[in-house]
Amino acid sequence: MVDYLFLVLAIALLIIGIIGCLVPVLPGPPLSFAGLLVLHFTEFAEFNITLLIILGSLAVIVAVFDYVVPIWGTKKFGGSKYGIRGATIGLLIGLFFGPPGIIIGPFIGAVSGELIYKSDFSYAIRAGFGSLIGFMAGIGLKLAVSLIITFYFIREFFM
Repeated sequence: MVDYLFLVLAIALLIIGIIGCLVPVLPGPPLSFAGLLVLHFTEFAEFNITLLIILGSLAVIVAVFDYVVPIWGTKKFGGSKYGIRGATIGLLIGLFFGPPGIIIGPFIGAVSGELIYKSDFSYAIRAGFGSLIGFMAGIGLKLAVSLIITFYFIREFFM
């Protein structure tokens, strides 16, 4: 009976982890990995320790990169701290508008932040695109790792 409760918890963590790849408040890959760990401690699956270490390391690395990549993208395209802060605020506001808001919000926020810093529109647009590219790269990395974890979860559970 306890194993079935752990199974439900593991599946919930996995699903929340995938959602967390798109919602910036939730740490997607670490939650997905937590679901994998919970499954490991049930009678349904037993993972190789090396695989768990590799996937856990990937989850931690991507969680750290998630904070670095958007900043790198903004700086690479000439953005400032204002653009980075604007992108963050735009992302939080964009959450209320669903997936389009999550994508467009950081761009509009970065452009707005850069316009406050410097009233050069072309500069602001360039920094906004850098923020958007960095943000999308971060989502892609998180989603890739969470889907890899999901693959191993499903493979071990059904095979």
